[in-house]
Amino acid sequence: MPEIAGITPALEGLDGVAWNVLGQIYVPKQITQDSFAWHATFPIETFVPPHIHADQDEYIYMLDGEFDLLLDGQHRQAKTGDLVRMPRKIPHGIFNNSGRIVTCLFWVSPAAQLVELFRALHNVGSSADAMRISARYGVEFLSPKLA
Repeated sequence: MPEIAGITPALEGLDGVAWNVLGQIYVPKQITQDSFAWHATFPIETFVPPHIHADQDEYIYMLDGEFDLLLDGQHRQAKTGDLVRMPRKIPHGIFNNSGRIVTCLFWVSPAAQLVELFRALHNVGSSADAMRISARYGVEFLSPKLA
């Protein structure tokens, strides 16, 4: 789909959409074949387990708060104003251990199947189900020993 000129208002997703992915709220801001951007709110103690995107580069711009990250086998921390770069095929996990809500802007390039994945994950109740579903959309979750 081609890009359309315009503004996606603050606190709104495209077409009024917001996805609940295991307690995190993902609000799509921009979608084309080439890229997909979403605003994310991570409540306290929520996380994305270590995983790999085989065909996408992923980025996080930290709007407010701190993440603990596992990035290519190294423990790192991202704070407000930081940009996290997670190249394709590099294992990464994202953890909100900060004791407060974290907000950030994520984007991937290309979009691949991530929009469809988030639609499929909306309101899924367990991380085991989320991991099983994710495998169908090109996101591979790793065993803790492999991360």
